[in-house]
Amino acid sequence: MPLALLALAIGAFGIGTTEFVIMGLLPDVAADFGVSVPTAGFLVTGYALGVMFGAPLMTVLGTRISRKNMLMLLMGLFIVGNVVSAVAPTFSVMIVGRVVASLAHGAFFGIGSVVAAELVAPEKKAAAISMMFTGLTVANVVGVPLGTFVGQSAGWRVTFFLVAALGVLGLAGIAKLVPDVPKAEGVRLRHELAAFKNAQVLLAMAMTVLGFGGVFAAITYIAPMLTEVTGYAESSVTWLLVLFGLGMVAGNLTGGKFADRKLMPMLLTALGGLAVVLALFTVGAQNKVTAAVAVFLIGALGFATVPPLQKRVLDYAHGAPTLASAVNIGAFNLGNALAAWLGGIVIAAGYGYTSANWVGAALAVGALILAVVSSLLERREPARPVASGVVAGSPGATAADRTPAEAAPAEQAVATAHR
Repeated sequence: MPLALLALAIGAFGIGTTEFVIMGLLPDVAADFGVSVPTAGFLVTGYALGVMFGAPLMTVLGTRISRKNMLMLLMGLFIVGNVVSAVAPTFSVMIVGRVVASLAHGAFFGIGSVVAAELVAPEKKAAAISMMFTGLTVANVVGVPLGTFVGQSAGWRVTFFLVAALGVLGLAGIAKLVPDVPKAEGVRLRHELAAFKNAQVLLAMAMTVLGFGGVFAAITYIAPMLTEVTGYAESSVTWLLVLFGLGMVAGNLTGGKFADRKLMPMLLTALGGLAVVLALFTVGAQNKVTAAVAVFLIGALGFATVPPLQKRVLDYAHGAPTLASAVNIGAFNLGNALAAWLGGIVIAAGYGYTSANWVGAALAVGALILAVVSSLLERREPARPVASGVVAGSPGATAADRTPAEAAPAEQAVATAHR
């Protein structure tokens, strides 16, 4: 794997840290600004909304510049947002800083996925995407606990300064290591928008919303579930979330490895397993051992879907994948928001904290059904004959199977990365 992927992973690590570390610092931030904890929760909501709307907006604004330059600009925006958060004199300014930082999130992962896939041979695309997303998963194992500790010990503002420093490191790495991958000739915004006419692209995005929504239906309410239902002490929740993060790392790397070999079987297995684990967690939450195992498996199975789903969007939007890739990142956050809302409804209705697991299981089953539909449609798609017998532009097509316009950017990027 080229070193350029390390630079992308560092940027992803910083973004993942700033997204999730705020949850552990909400009481400190609320006390500092004199607002309630629920009000401080707007820092989480504002970030999620910024990702959802910022992903397509920033991608469209960046259609006229190279992907490398856009990644550098996004990291610059990320740095500015975190510095603003660190020095914010009022809560309103803090929200502005969070939103500014969030605008870089979706487009960075969307464009970064395209660049990562073009840096390697076609049969290693999903693995390359998973390497970049490893930065996000490792953030939940290292960055978030460490950032929370620093924030509680030295002040939450110090945490955001350190996250901004991570952004500087990521920016320097992208500038030094990422090749200036050319965009396909003749690709315009209308070509990017045309990708959304493809049913497989829309199905993949819907699977992203429902599948990852299944994860966050449970994880959003994991702290009260583990303390009030399972009986863990509050001090244990941090370590259990680290266990969740370790599951994310394992699932992400496993999903990337096997998606390059058998994408749909990998996706079907992960979604089916996720639905089963979430359903069993409703009962297993009563026991400390089974609860801990479930937390790990939810992270592993949930993130095992990320590389195959992102690769599937790239495969079916192969002519102009940048916008579709970024919107799919926004779909993850839409799933998070939807799942948290639905889980809150059933809990507020008096069904208990474990009822959120049933919501998660139902969402995962919905994603599994869509995956089956997608697989059946794929089998019925007419094959376009090529010399090797592989459908040009389809999942599994090699560089030799693509048109010159499709293959040139990837081949030039691979050559550049290996020099």
